[in-house]
Amino acid sequence: MSTRVELHRLDAVVVGGGGAGLAAAVYLARQPGIRTGVISKLYPTRSHTGTAQGGVGAALGNCDPEGDSWEWHMFDTVKGSDYLADQDAVEILCREAIEVVYELEHMGLPFSRTVDGRIAQRRFGGHALNFGEKPSRRACYAADRTGHMILQTLYQQCIRQNVEFYDEYQVVDLLVEENCCKGVVAIEIATGVLHVFQAKAVLFATGGWGRMFEITSNAVTLTGDAPALVWRRGLPLEDMEFFQIHPTGIYKLGILITEGVRGEGGVLRNSEGERFMEVYAPTMKDLASRDVVSRAIYLEVKQGRGIGGKAYVNLDATHLGRELIEEKLPDVADFCRTYIGIDPAIDPMPVQPTAHYAMGGLPTDPDGRLLADADGSIVDGLYAAGECACVSVHGANRLGTNSLLDLLVFGRRAGLHMGVFAAGSDYAALPDDPTGPAIEALERIRNGKGDRAVVIRDEMQAAMTEHVSVFREEPGLAEAVAKIEELRQRFRGVKIDDTSEKFNLDLVEAFELGCLLDCAYATATAARNRTESRGAHYREDFQGRNDQEWLKHTFQKLREGDKVEFSYRQATITRFEPKERVY
Repeated sequence: MSTRVELHRLDAVVVGGGGAGLAAAVYLARQPGIRTGVISKLYPTRSHTGTAQGGVGAALGNCDPEGDSWEWHMFDTVKGSDYLADQDAVEILCREAIEVVYELEHMGLPFSRTVDGRIAQRRFGGHALNFGEKPSRRACYAADRTGHMILQTLYQQCIRQNVEFYDEYQVVDLLVEENCCKGVVAIEIATGVLHVFQAKAVLFATGGWGRMFEITSNAVTLTGDAPALVWRRGLPLEDMEFFQIHPTGIYKLGILITEGVRGEGGVLRNSEGERFMEVYAPTMKDLASRDVVSRAIYLEVKQGRGIGGKAYVNLDATHLGRELIEEKLPDVADFCRTYIGIDPAIDPMPVQPTAHYAMGGLPTDPDGRLLADADGSIVDGLYAAGECACVSVHGANRLGTNSLLDLLVFGRRAGLHMGVFAAGSDYAALPDDPTGPAIEALERIRNGKGDRAVVIRDEMQAAMTEHVSVFREEPGLAEAVAKIEELRQRFRGVKIDDTSEKFNLDLVEAFELGCLLDCAYATATAARNRTESRGAHYREDFQGRNDQEWLKHTFQKLREGDKVEFSYRQATITRFEPKERVY
């Protein structure tokens, strides 16, 4: 490994070049005198935000004659979360949604338009008017390329603001001591050189960790880097048991078919041709919340009504007509033609639930500041936003369109707060040997003599998919925890074939696997610990929601010997008392 180390000093460092990271960077760099850098392990406009298709939620009321209200949006978000979301944070999300969307429009984002020129909006699962009375049109969209357009717009604004980019750098360590963040260590993939980034403020915005499952909508880069690095430093993760399984991924591939298809009128059908969601959600039907629809598909398949006896159902959009599909869902049509050889204007689409989104992650306050404990104490200079963060506005189940909204609202808030913090702070002294732990971890991988990463990864994904997916119960969860513990031990001897310095993707992939194993261990242990069913966490042995004991967030820390220590914080209830979710 290269012995050369390069040092950078920036006012603020953003780790991750997706929507949350770029939103934070835009608002950081607008503040006078704040030198801002973005570290990304891939070119920023290739970040996973670009795959988000259907829309970003905001109560503009452009397409409903009754208008819309941020309070109705708030209610739907809280209800969708199965009442675990913190309602003070949800109010911020839904209030600021309107302003954030209009700011994006003014930055140049090419939204689809109504006939009179306003931002177009479509229906989306779980969104309703007047506190659940009937479906609403709240998803602001740019055809089915909304995330792509957000990413391009924010990146262009970052270039305009002279943000410094460090592309294809893999962050491998967090420099934090006594609840004070000092920077990060990254390996430059092209050269193998280690870089120390000293900063007054650091934001993690590295996305999710769906690659711990076999079938996922997530790109190969979504490996839970930030949660793993923070967890290893003795800081907590929050609500890791809640991982959303999206109901409509392409069969066997996991490539997402946007909820926008159902928002435009597409319906789910079983092998009998029945529109089965009328049974499971009589009012919202195919636009019920994602956990409800995913469980319904699993039950249909389990009861023998999968298409051709296989583990999928059909998403039927053939009645919508080619003109609508090509105008409003062009990427979906292209995906289907390219990957499975069908035309959705003629043929139904084969779909199955696919691992999609992490509701838990790094605990933060509404300004993105990382929490050191369940009691709310703060880690100075350390922030998180986007999917890797947990504010918590998603609770036990995220409402569709709120992922893009989350990264915009809280990316902006984090960037603004980081700028003020950095302007009033000095650089904290770096540790005596800032690259020592990173070098040790990377050299262990280079010199490993055990299994290859692909062997360990396949076993991890099989265990997580079988035991920690849509339906969970104690025997399976216990087996998953034991298996992940075994794999974590085997990982300490993981073997790679390429030991060169330059562009060593074998090394990067193995490092990422270690992060995924940490996230899988946190998820499985937290799922076993929560003895109730709530949102995406469905226990067959504890099928009811238990508000008396479990209306609280799970915090877990990794202790010596890989022991997990749990603590809790009560969910914040302000406007909406918990009640049964009915769609």
